[in-house]
Amino acid sequence: MTDTTDTARADVQPRRKGLTRTQKRRVSRGVQYAVFVVAVIAFAVTADWGRLQNQFAQVDIARQMFPDVITLALKNTVLYTLSGFVVGLVLGMLLALMRLSSVGPYRWVAGVYIEIFRGLPALLIFIFVGVAVPLAFPGTEIIGGTYGKVALALGLVSAAYMAETIRAGIQAVPKGQMEAARSLGFSPARAMISIIVPQAFRIILPPLTNELVLLFKDSSLVLFLGVTLEERELSKFGRDLASTTANSTPILVAGLCYLLVTIPLGFVVRRMEAKAQGAAK
Repeated sequence: MTDTTDTARADVQPRRKGLTRTQKRRVSRGVQYAVFVVAVIAFAVTADWGRLQNQFAQVDIARQMFPDVITLALKNTVLYTLSGFVVGLVLGMLLALMRLSSVGPYRWVAGVYIEIFRGLPALLIFIFVGVAVPLAFPGTEIIGGTYGKVALALGLVSAAYMAETIRAGIQAVPKGQMEAARSLGFSPARAMISIIVPQAFRIILPPLTNELVLLFKDSSLVLFLGVTLEERELSKFGRDLASTTANSTPILVAGLCYLLVTIPLGFVVRRMEAKAQGAAK
């Protein structure tokens, strides 16, 4: 009788409960916010803002950079990027079709190229184009000058990545599209060019735009090719002025000019990706 009564009393006593899953998430989020706020406050308190402003925010030096930083350096950077993108896109399309070819040597050559140029740093490619290509093909250094070298170097680098992107886009197109084109009397080549490739490009447009952003930043490697004052891009332009003025403000201005292009492009990429995901649903 006594045991039964004790058991009943034990059942009546409230059990201790731990935090629910929702409460744990709230606590974890609160801790993360607290750590972030503490880090920001610590940085704001410990940083020497006077020295930073003196080294990176001299308005007079920044004003001297205009309009050359836009009309010369930014313009050259855009031209280098676009020329490299065009070369990479054409070569990447060729490599993608070779990877999908039924001819074995084509697939092997494309595969070796892609693995090599995706594995090598872009800096080595620029040095190779600037030194090895003129040695292997004398007289070609006068064709296109620096712009030709940059277009070739950026194109060789980007083609390996674009080829895999294009190949994935082509394979993402339903096979029924090719079969339908063939039933209408299209040859395989014509069906690929007229039906498959346009649909593939609608799929791969966001990653190709992202590749354009990466090329825009990689164009800074042009300084390893040796450029004249009129051929300088943003990084070289900012670096030269920083050395002349013994101040880092030109480097900051050059960085802001990069962001002036890359941030809008990044926004465009995200919009295209969201639109593609919405269309897929």
